[in-house]
Amino acid sequence: MIAIDTNVLLRYLLQDDEVQSKKATKLITGDNKVLVTDVVLTEVVWTLKGKKYKVSKEQLLLVVAQLFKEPNICFEDGQTIWRALNVHRHTQPVKAGSKNNKGVDFPDALIVEKSKTVAVNKNDVHEGLYTFDIAAQQIDGTKKP
Repeated sequence: MIAIDTNVLLRYLLQDDEVQSKKATKLITGDNKVLVTDVVLTEVVWTLKGKKYKVSKEQLLLVVAQLFKEPNICFEDGQTIWRALNVHRHTQPVKAGSKNNKGVDFPDALIVEKSKTVAVNKNDVHEGLYTFDIAAQQIDGTKKP
């Protein structure tokens, strides 16, 4: 198994640099399993969603879902990522302070789902993830501080 950094996964997804994209594709489609950690996936989502690429929520959901179909790619915690995708897919934008229609970000959904998974894996009870983020508070398992 090899692991890749955010910039390698972005070059593979975007195919925006002839030399680096070719190398990234060779790594990801090669003979090794390729680990995508939670942090790398979160950075990819933030980058794609940001000012430069402005990828929509629907497009992001498709990108991450497509990564699950890549035969060599494995995730640090695929089941938790899949649950976070579903949470992210089904949440609605809310009015949050000066931001109109702020939606739940995928990283926020992943944080909540990861906290649930860690509690279970440690044989403990998940009593909630406390957040000031009004949009994230609509996710089951969150609480206001």
